[in-house]
Amino acid sequence: MSSRKLTQLSVICWVAVLFCQSVQSQLQVGFYTNSCRRAELIVRNAVRDGINKDRGVAAGLVRMHFHDCFVRGCEGSVLLDSTSSNSAEKDSPANKPSLRGYEVVDDAKTKLEAECRGVVSCADILAFAARDSFDLTGGISYGVQAGRRDGRVSLIAETSDLPAPTLNVDQLTQSFAKKGLSQEEMVTLSGAHTIGPSLKQKCPQGSTDSSLVVPMDTSTPTISDVSYYRDILANRGLFTSDQTLLSNTATASQVNSNSRSPLGWKRKFAAAMVKMGGIGVLTGTTGEIRAKL
Repeated sequence: MSSRKLTQLSVICWVAVLFCQSVQSQLQVGFYTNSCRRAELIVRNAVRDGINKDRGVAAGLVRMHFHDCFVRGCEGSVLLDSTSSNSAEKDSPANKPSLRGYEVVDDAKTKLEAECRGVVSCADILAFAARDSFDLTGGISYGVQAGRRDGRVSLIAETSDLPAPTLNVDQLTQSFAKKGLSQEEMVTLSGAHTIGPSLKQKCPQGSTDSSLVVPMDTSTPTISDVSYYRDILANRGLFTSDQTLLSNTATASQVNSNSRSPLGWKRKFAAAMVKMGGIGVLTGTTGEIRAKL
């Protein structure tokens, strides 16, 4: 990459970081302590029930939060349905049919509305659910800053902001930098691929059976651990965007480091998720608190 492009990328990243820091200052851990004391517990119980029914839903919930934050910011737009006049994010090939866990979010929202009507946003539910999914599959828990409000707009065209599985390491770095996330945080968050299946079809070639899936992590597909990084080192990365992490000296070093430090990676993942959760949030009087997804 040329020095000019690196300079431009640094400026973009710096501006995005400043913006992210300013909006995160309006979020806080324990936001619902007084207004809906059991909010986080209700979400956690819904996530636990969902995982008990289908272990793979945990990966879907982590991915849903990521896909929400990378398009218009973390404001719940990924949950909005298409209308006769507009195609929403959830109907993009990037989200459909692979994105799942809507029923868990809906369950949590229904119970929250029964207990604390009009208080907890869908965007915050997604952030809590992603945290709980990581924790309940062998990761760690962490404090989620809350206070997000929900957006009203969801456009299928804007899903182009989502990093495709075909991107190389430079493209991935640029994609994350635009959202205020560093290259190291990109490598750290890529570790979310440690859980869940991919809808990439198995043999026989040309099969149209979408039920045929392969695990993202070949050894422990339902556990949040560092096997993802060990798979990459063994040249078993499922997507180009996974295996490409070895093509760059810095990212390859991070892959090696993460593979040797399970707890260290979990802590970095938690910190990166908190930072990602501040992208483009709506707070205060902006947006709304939706009564349903």
